[in-house]
Amino acid sequence: MKWSQEALNEEKPGKEKIAVVRCETVAEVCPGAACFKAFNKKKRHFQKYPEDAELIGFITCGGCPGRRVSRLVDSLIKHGLTTVHLSSCMLLDGDYPPCPHVEEIRKSIAAKGIKVVDGTHH
Repeated sequence: MKWSQEALNEEKPGKEKIAVVRCETVAEVCPGAACFKAFNKKKRHFQKYPEDAELIGFITCGGCPGRRVSRLVDSLIKHGLTTVHLSSCMLLDGDYPPCPHVEEIRKSIAAKGIKVVDGTHH
């Protein structure tokens, strides 16, 4: 099935479009299944979203110091991005070391007018 650009752009106004940014290093051992499960079941940090919310991006930071985030967020803004979740792996101190650049990443996203939420499935 081939989609026209018009069909892809037809969206309900105000629809939540979400992306998850996760750690490049952790992505080597984590497929992201718990993040997707939390989103699909609207659990933990995704519980406030309506059923029609969409996960439109699942990206890694690109490695320290988050070198890929700004470019990919810019690209997702063209697709209606409203909110970025910083994945739990970037914030927890336990299984993985917490991201030393999370504050800079958060600020760079917020400066684009995108809402930033801490956490996914923890």
